[in-house]
Amino acid sequence: MEARQHGKGVVARLADCIDRDQAQALTGREIGIARDELPAAQPGEYYWHDLQGLSVVTLAGEPLGTVDHLLETGANDVLVVEGERERLIPFVMGQVIVRVDLDKGEIQVDWDKDF
Repeated sequence: MEARQHGKGVVARLADCIDRDQAQALTGREIGIARDELPAAQPGEYYWHDLQGLSVVTLAGEPLGTVDHLLETGANDVLVVEGERERLIPFVMGQVIVRVDLDKGEIQVDWDKDF
């Protein structure tokens, strides 16, 4: 497979896709890549998959739930946290996201539990 960035997307050539018609048939499909083929995340950067399932707690240690999935918005990514209710928490390091501890399985947020 060959790939390069193109604007906000990626242009890729897949091994078994040899012509335009085959490529067109794949439009809108999801593709996957083996985890061990991804480059290591830089300090302070996370793959979405690594954040899914982590516990989310406030600065006071109050549990808000777990990360179900993330949403991409124009401004920033958003954690969708499932607990006693669904919360949408902006993934903004240093402002809302205080600490991500993958080993502990926890994200600490500066977020009011009533939001």
